[in-house]
Amino acid sequence: MAGTTEMRSGRSRAPIAAINITPLVDVMLVLLVIMMVSANYIVSQTIKVNLPKTATSDGKAPTTAAVTVTKDHSFYLNKELLSAEALSQRLRQLATADKELTLMVSADAEADHGQVVRVLDLARVEGVTRFAVNVERQAP
Repeated sequence: MAGTTEMRSGRSRAPIAAINITPLVDVMLVLLVIMMVSANYIVSQTIKVNLPKTATSDGKAPTTAAVTVTKDHSFYLNKELLSAEALSQRLRQLATADKELTLMVSADAEADHGQVVRVLDLARVEGVTRFAVNVERQAP
C-alpha cells in the first residue's frame, strides 16, 4: 500500500505522516523570481503624456546635460561638437550654475571604454557628481 511502510514479516506499520516541503519551496522560489522580473518590466514602462502648464510650481527641476561619445572619439555636449578641453570648460560652467546637474552619457557601441571613462573623469573634476548612462532597450 502506498504511503505505508512494511515490515519484513508482511505486517504494515503506521502511514508516513510527514509532508515533504521541498517541492513547495521550489515552486514558491520560481514564483518569486517571476514576480520580481515582471515587476521590473512593468515599472520600466513609461506612458507619454502632455503635462498641463501652470504659473507656479514646487521647484526647479534638476538640469540635465547630455554628452555623446562617438566611435571616432568625438565629444558632443547637447549636440554641439567640442574638444575635450572645451567640454571640460562647458561642464565647469554648467556645474557652477547648477549644483544638481545630472550628466547623461551616451556612447556608441563601438566607442572606446576609455573615452567614456575620460568624459566621466572630466565631469567629476569639474564638480559634476550625478551621472546617468543612456542605453537602448533591446526588444524581447
